[in-house]
Amino acid sequence: MPDIHIRQTGHAGRITLTRPHALNAMSYDMCLAIEAALDEWANDDSVALVIIDAEGDKAFCAGGDIQELYDTGTKGDFAYGQRFWRDEYRLNAKIAEYPKPYIAFMQGFTMGGGVGISCHGSHRVVCESSQIAMPECGIGLVPDVGGSLMLARAPGRMGEYLGLTTARMGPSDAIYAGFADTYIPKLKWEQTLKMLEDTGELTALEAASEDAPTGTLPSRQADIDANFGGETLRDITNALTADGGDFATDALKRLSRNSPLSMAAGVEIIHRLRGPAADIRRAVELEYRFTHRAMEHGDFLEGVRAAVIDKDRSPKWQHDLTTPISLAVTRMLMPLGADKLTFD
Repeated sequence: MPDIHIRQTGHAGRITLTRPHALNAMSYDMCLAIEAALDEWANDDSVALVIIDAEGDKAFCAGGDIQELYDTGTKGDFAYGQRFWRDEYRLNAKIAEYPKPYIAFMQGFTMGGGVGISCHGSHRVVCESSQIAMPECGIGLVPDVGGSLMLARAPGRMGEYLGLTTARMGPSDAIYAGFADTYIPKLKWEQTLKMLEDTGELTALEAASEDAPTGTLPSRQADIDANFGGETLRDITNALTADGGDFATDALKRLSRNSPLSMAAGVEIIHRLRGPAADIRRAVELEYRFTHRAMEHGDFLEGVRAAVIDKDRSPKWQHDLTTPISLAVTRMLMPLGADKLTFD
């Protein structure tokens, strides 16, 4: 298919996203193609490892292709989006549990759905241009594609900060927060890829790795922990308001742009996943409770309208930051019964 190139080269199963004109946004068909390839290679002894990368300099994958989700949702067809998210989340879990090394090369923007097909891999490579983020709260979703689990495992309260503010991480910060492992300058990627293909050995990654440029998140950890440790979104906004410093003012400004319902539910999901018992399947099952309802009962369609369709950046959210919305969060995260996400 024209949007993705799947093949075997040497000892490597290769997946290359080929939509640079669309920042390699992932369509439903691309999702299904990746899963089919992983299933085929899992028991193929000639494939020692899997590599996923993308064409273009601007983005590995800037997220899921939400145009069709919006088009179907505004017509009252919520089933298409529910099916897309269900299959996408199952793919994310399959990547996290994959029996062979899964190596992602993430240049430029890696966001939302792009995180889901890269950051659950066993080996995650960034370069000088890498910008990784979970921007879902800005369009009325929660941090999903299993990203909520990585946020829950981030240092201190870093996960709440990254999920609620949708802040972007450069290469060093992505490694610090647990979204990446290895920094390799882009000029070394072609040679590294060839060595991986030729040998099927991971030593090529270690040989090419360098120290990443200094990031900013470690120096903000104390402020983040002090302000994002509350049990609810309201607790967090109260702490930021009381703080009043430059960091807090900037964080409140970021929060003011996003869906309060999404942020409040995001906090709840991250808290439920914090602890040794949580795993990728628990994470995406919780996320799916929200996204299954997001078109009909959440802010998703309005968020996409404001950010992508009309681009007026003035969404009319159902709630505001000053109103407690715990009941609405409870409704969005209730078990789905027969519609529960399964992994068959």
